Amino acid sequence: MIRITVAVSFVIMLLGYFGVIEWISRALSPIFVHFGLPGEAALAYVSGYFVNMYSAIAAAVTLDLDSRAVTILGVMVLCSHNMFVETAVQKKTGSPAVRMVLVRTFSGIILAYVLNMVLPGEIPVLDGAVREPVRPEFAAELSDWLKDTCILVPKMLIIIFALNILQSVMAEFGIIRIISRALRPVMHVFGLSPRCAVLWIVANTLGLAYGAAAMIDEAGKGKLRKEDIDGLNTHIGISHSNLEDVILLSSVGAVWWILLLSRWVWAIILVWGYRLELYVKNKYCIFVSSERNA
Repeated sequence: MIRITVAVSFVIMLLGYFGVIEWISRALSPIFVHFGLPGEAALAYVSGYFVNMYSAIAAAVTLDLDSRAVTILGVMVLCSHNMFVETAVQKKTGSPAVRMVLVRTFSGIILAYVLNMVLPGEIPVLDGAVREPVRPEFAAELSDWLKDTCILVPKMLIIIFALNILQSVMAEFGIIRIISRALRPVMHVFGLSPRCAVLWIVANTLGLAYGAAAMIDEAGKGKLRKEDIDGLNTHIGISHSNLEDVILLSSVGAVWWILLLSRWVWAIILVWGYRLELYVKNKYCIFVSSERNA
């Protein structure tokens, strides 16, 4: 996970330095009116898509958006932030990378469009131009990346090792079974296996990367089926880190319950849709097999 995170974040740093992220933002800015957002919000979205929530919020607070616009932008970014790092981690658990990217990207777009239709309020009108940021020297950019990485790597090591130890202790004393039974009704509503209850808690409190780290461990022990992993990845790809990220967005004006509820409802639809897809495929395979035998 550390190899993935360091390598991908380095590439993203280069894309930012050479202006690729700003170029994409300018190309997308005319589309954002359909989401109830000014063109300038494209930079905040693209920054979050390639980097993380912090960069998206930093860009958003310069735009003087109202609560409605911050909420819509927040839902978009929550669905599809830190895309390449988190997708690489999800792929490590066994879920197809392309599917995860498509699910998360289009989820943010669809939810933003729907929220723009149903939320009361007026669309803010700014000048529509994505402003070119002041670009630091490459040495300074590289130095900042190295500092961030040196902070992130020990943090990841500590948290992932602690999670693995905690999982082992909880399994040994039967705590995982207790939690799974207690959350069984919730997991059923979400369309997830009760075996995913602890992983769901980890992803919702600590984030997708740490939830995936725990998932890799569980999958390696044969405790999770492929459909369990794909269903959970679909859900937590859209709805994870619901403590820190939601609090941060709420602090700049977003409506917290819309951030949570909209993504939970959409995650339920997608996961049950995935289960329907598996059911249809299974029935089709049985039909084809019976036809061949006949």
